Amino acid sequence: MEDSDSSRERYLRNVLREMLTYITFLITLCICKYTFRNLSVICSLETFAEGPFLNGMYWEVWYNNKSLPENQSFIYYENLLLGVPRLRQVKVRNESCSIHEDLRDEVQDCYNIYTPTNEDTAAFGPKNGTAWVYTTESEMNGSSYWGQVSKYGGGGYYQDLSRTKEESTIQLQFLKDHLWLDRGSRAVFLDFSVYNGNINLFCIARLLVEFPATGGVVTSWQFQTVRLIRYVSSWDYFVGVCEVAFCLFILYYVVEEVLEIRIHRLHYFKSLWNCLDVLIVLSVVAIIMNITRTAMVGNLLKGLLENHTAHPSFEPLANLQVQFNNMAAVIIFFSWVKLFKFINFNKTMSQLSSTMSRCAKDLVGFAIMFFIIFLAYAQLAYLVFGTQVNDFSTFQASIFTQFRIILGDFNFSEIEEANPVLGPIYFTTFVFFIFFILMNMFLAIINDTYSEVKADMSQQRSELEMTDLIRKGCNKALIKLRLKKTAVDDISDSLRQAGGKLNFDELRQDLKG
Repeated sequence: MEDSDSSRERYLRNVLREMLTYITFLITLCICKYTFRNLSVICSLETFAEGPFLNGMYWEVWYNNKSLPENQSFIYYENLLLGVPRLRQVKVRNESCSIHEDLRDEVQDCYNIYTPTNEDTAAFGPKNGTAWVYTTESEMNGSSYWGQVSKYGGGGYYQDLSRTKEESTIQLQFLKDHLWLDRGSRAVFLDFSVYNGNINLFCIARLLVEFPATGGVVTSWQFQTVRLIRYVSSWDYFVGVCEVAFCLFILYYVVEEVLEIRIHRLHYFKSLWNCLDVLIVLSVVAIIMNITRTAMVGNLLKGLLENHTAHPSFEPLANLQVQFNNMAAVIIFFSWVKLFKFINFNKTMSQLSSTMSRCAKDLVGFAIMFFIIFLAYAQLAYLVFGTQVNDFSTFQASIFTQFRIILGDFNFSEIEEANPVLGPIYFTTFVFFIFFILMNMFLAIINDTYSEVKADMSQQRSELEMTDLIRKGCNKALIKLRLKKTAVDDISDSLRQAGGKLNFDELRQDLKG
């Protein structure tokens, strides 16, 4: 029994050491990753439309009409316009769709929705310059972009504006006179970047106007605020130290996982925690992305300082930032989940994992039954309300809307107005079957399994737990610091006070502590 307790104690000591090391790694990871996070700024289109585009883009004088530095525009007097703005459009070909033969005499032209196969790449208008000659995505160093209507390629016809308001006005007038926008235009992008030295942030802005095949205009915007110049303040240098520590932690974990895989071979991947360790080690990819981003920033800023009249192509950098943020978010999530590996040594904490593993088969069977009914209701809602209620406009939207109904976030009046008969019937039966019956079955499965796990654990032999080991270590530390007396010290004090004599009851009380 003593050998078993000693072995258990050594094992818990190793786990405790590993847990403390991992918590240090987790704190370092959070400091690094949260500093890299992307900031999103949403600006209303009405604010932009209050003044003309050129007046909003080119701030050349102070409020007292005193001129700003030549060839510089400080938007709101604080944000330096980097390079020049860029207008870009994508078009579709004429006759890219089919017209019924009965209407061909009436409808001469046909411009389909935007797809890569329907995109127009032919020169038009004056047929000279980038505004009239198609430029490919690779030549523009661009990338595809999801709008409100469709996904657009990174190529197209573009016009870089000038550093001054007067020259840009002439360029825009020339585009208008030669009909740069026509029925084939499907999307117009306005890209520009600004830098705010007060807070050391770059803002990569994109305003998008889409022209759907149905007619009309759909507007959207994207503002990505990123810190490209990394190390300025003392906090930035502290984060830099954390980044170095993070790299050392990753190196340590890489070596550890490689050695374990070498020893256990394929059996290593049978443990879920080991697979989780491998995912965390993939932080090496995030480190490479961070180094690549830093190198790209240096080259881009150097080129921009040498040529102020060029459009700064921050789009690849912004896309890399988005991918980096996504990877950082996943890494942090799994890093926090891994803490369950250490707290599972506590009997109370291990009940969660034991409960989920025991009821897994029952939950799979329940999930099949649940989603059959759930998807049937989603299909019903999509077909009945899809043309009138935006929340059910697509089958995917119907699925997410039904999850919102379960959580109580739903506007019942919309479906009632869309269909006064089927609307209330759908809502009532959905809530009854899904919420009152199936959800309670789900809770019953987990509750019964939890009761079984708790009963089994109460019958198990009590073992040395992590809390016992920590308490034991604290007691030893207090004794070494002479902040707490041992049982021997208590007996000595009692003998001294009793004149060298001590009865059995007093001795037993001192040994109990």
